[in-house]
Amino acid sequence: MIKFSNPVKNFLVVLYRWILPFFDPIKFFHAFPAYISFFVQWFRYSTMRNAEKIRIMDIAPQLHDKLSTTPFLRHYFYQDIWSARNIVQSGTEWHVDVASRIDYVGFLTTITKVTFIDIRPLEANLPNFDSRAGSILAMPFDDNTIPSLSCLHVAEHIGLGRYGDDLDPDGTRKACKELARVLAKGGNLYFALPVGKPRLCYNAHRIHSPFQILEYFSDLTLVKLSGIDDNNQFVEHPSIESLANSDYACGLFHFTKQ
Repeated sequence: MIKFSNPVKNFLVVLYRWILPFFDPIKFFHAFPAYISFFVQWFRYSTMRNAEKIRIMDIAPQLHDKLSTTPFLRHYFYQDIWSARNIVQSGTEWHVDVASRIDYVGFLTTITKVTFIDIRPLEANLPNFDSRAGSILAMPFDDNTIPSLSCLHVAEHIGLGRYGDDLDPDGTRKACKELARVLAKGGNLYFALPVGKPRLCYNAHRIHSPFQILEYFSDLTLVKLSGIDDNNQFVEHPSIESLANSDYACGLFHFTKQ
């Protein structure tokens, strides 16, 4: 295996990010041996007893799925479970989510009534589901009206233009203030985003110190802090300092309004 020095490795990482919107060079090079295996298996399968007829126009090569373990995006996987567990335990009859993963939002409709807010509304027909076009910077709700609220891996993108929103360096801070405004007294906010040493990875996301997030939600009370560390492990009670010193961890903040 080739080992690169840190400056070379950093350069290759940056180069990879710039090339990726056009094509994935890693998958491109892995495709050559994968195609050899594909053609060998195609021939073997076609000669097996009871094999279906294979038409050229129906062939759809899948070359990158032979893995030893099932891959998953750990931030999203753990945060969705964490939030859903809290929502079930709260017994809320109505929950509002702001722009989180749509799979998570869909599953929540089996638990309670859900209103989904996004600048890109979700046009899905589900029981217990209401989708409204709206911005996290100007929520279509009065002050102190939402008893249960979530916003997972969203606020770090606000103001970077990635999803068609306006450019605003204060986007995350303003989003936090707006979430705090609409949360009802005694209500619960489940909030997640990347945490660690603060930096901007334009135009993908920002990484905030967890201390910044506590400052942004200074009007709320922290009920519990959880997280996903740099080793992609879910941690129930991490120290805030450990998250602050991370590279790319995920902070899971449960807030309430007194």
